Amino acid sequence: MNKTLLIEAVSVQNWTYILVGVTFAIYIGIAIWSRASSTKEFYVAGGGVSPWANGMATAADWMSAASFIGMAGIISFAGYDGAVYLMGWTGGYVLLALLLAPYLRKFGKFTVPDFIGDRYYSDTARIVAVICALLVSFTYVAGQMRGVGIVFSRFLEVDINTGVIIGMLIVLFYAVLGGMKGITYTQVAQYCVLIFAFMVPAIFISIQMTGNPVPQLGFGGELADGSGTYLLDKLDGLSTELGFAEYTEGSKSLIDVFAITLALMVGTAGLPHVIVRFFTVKRVRDARKSAGIALLLIAVLYTTAPAVAVFARTNMIETVSNQPYSDVPQWFKKWETTGLITFTDKNNDGLIQYVADEAQNELVVDRDIMVLANPEIANLPNWVIALVAAGGLAAALSTAAGLLLVISSSVSHDVIKKVYNPNISEKGELIAARISAVGAVCVAGYFGINPPDFVAAVVALAFGLAAASFFPAIVLGIFYKRMNKEGAVAGMVVGIGIMLYYIVKYKFGWLDDTIPNKSEWWFGISPEGFGAVAMVINFIVSITVMKFTKAPPEDVQEIVENIRIPSGAGEASNH
Repeated sequence: MNKTLLIEAVSVQNWTYILVGVTFAIYIGIAIWSRASSTKEFYVAGGGVSPWANGMATAADWMSAASFIGMAGIISFAGYDGAVYLMGWTGGYVLLALLLAPYLRKFGKFTVPDFIGDRYYSDTARIVAVICALLVSFTYVAGQMRGVGIVFSRFLEVDINTGVIIGMLIVLFYAVLGGMKGITYTQVAQYCVLIFAFMVPAIFISIQMTGNPVPQLGFGGELADGSGTYLLDKLDGLSTELGFAEYTEGSKSLIDVFAITLALMVGTAGLPHVIVRFFTVKRVRDARKSAGIALLLIAVLYTTAPAVAVFARTNMIETVSNQPYSDVPQWFKKWETTGLITFTDKNNDGLIQYVADEAQNELVVDRDIMVLANPEIANLPNWVIALVAAGGLAAALSTAAGLLLVISSSVSHDVIKKVYNPNISEKGELIAARISAVGAVCVAGYFGINPPDFVAAVVALAFGLAAASFFPAIVLGIFYKRMNKEGAVAGMVVGIGIMLYYIVKYKFGWLDDTIPNKSEWWFGISPEGFGAVAMVINFIVSITVMKFTKAPPEDVQEIVENIRIPSGAGEASNH
């Protein structure tokens, strides 16, 4: 390596140490300043967070490594087909904010299992909901820890396992010390970091490629080289030259697109770590307001992601395809050391053949690196490259913290306090919550070191599990007073059971020692979209079982009636 390259590499690494170090110091400082001293502060930040702070925290909680790293990465490789993630996650948040969040807030329970246990007047329902919450949360957190590992391995030049362990220790510190109170104010800071880190390189590259500083307009505009060619037309041409489908054309079947979008939407509405955010404000009105604020803040990143995907894909193809391997840029070599880019010279001509034909293709690029490598490919300043690393960590750690809180509160509040030891002291419950958070971090770290798939794909499976288990129980619990415990429990068990079977069989091939091909999918629906089918099955089972069993007690039916009454909602939620 010559001196110029060495200075360049050290400079990027130094910037990364500075920016990541400063942001981590801020997170830890906030955790110490806002440490939880009661169970209410640990679970719901004392219930006194302002709508704006809660909106920012919700946006950070929601925009995980899957949004920051994974979504644009998937879109850059899948093109039009990748838009299902954008539609599903955005639509799902709207569904959650408008359909469920205000009613759950009015019910006044800390957690989803707490809502299900009380609404369905059953400890069995509560335990089933806890098991579902743990399955969803651990699947989701696996994606976050993989994101943390990727960022650390490239930018701090440590191995992925070490990166995951560092991330575990940081998130453990502020999640265990501060609880929801610490997490909330940390997530406000993390939103600022991640959105700045996502937008700055997008604006730089949009100006560089199209002359337009607005990425959302730039990726649909003409190239800045004066050729009059539209950027998307150029990418379509590059893709077809290499044997790939046109970037702007979809290859997924209509039913699979519909199923994935629906699974992501209803899965969002059943995500326990997002739902709990609506309990941190004082009134139902504040819950609605913070949901609207969060949606606006989320839209900033979500409308930019397709542009980032197009910029990254175009630059990558032009930079490496059919180029001599000996002349590849320094960023390529750096990512190669992580194992997330691999080149195999199959015909020994020294050129990188990047083509659709697997037999001839010599380059394998992990889609999760596209957002992180994008500024490097575009030759942006070193501080911008390091800023993206800090943003990726902020996105992954903010969501991981929220998930760990769901796991710890499910164990300490919903199992220990509500089922096994109702007389436990507040101090004892707080200790149990912190111990279970430590255990959860250890399991999360294992999944980060042994990830089952790409970040966004792993997260999509978590949404499928949430759709299959929680969504019908929550919707029926709010809008159908005749719904009883027998129906809810049967629906959740069957729904999550069939979803787990489908994932194990068709995603990992554990039942057949090989992954079945697409032709064997039920109804032509992929594992990422099967949550929609499992959700429908849950609804059918729940309602069928309910028809043959006795109605809920009168007091429960009255509670359900009261949840849906908007008048006096502020007073009703302050009990």
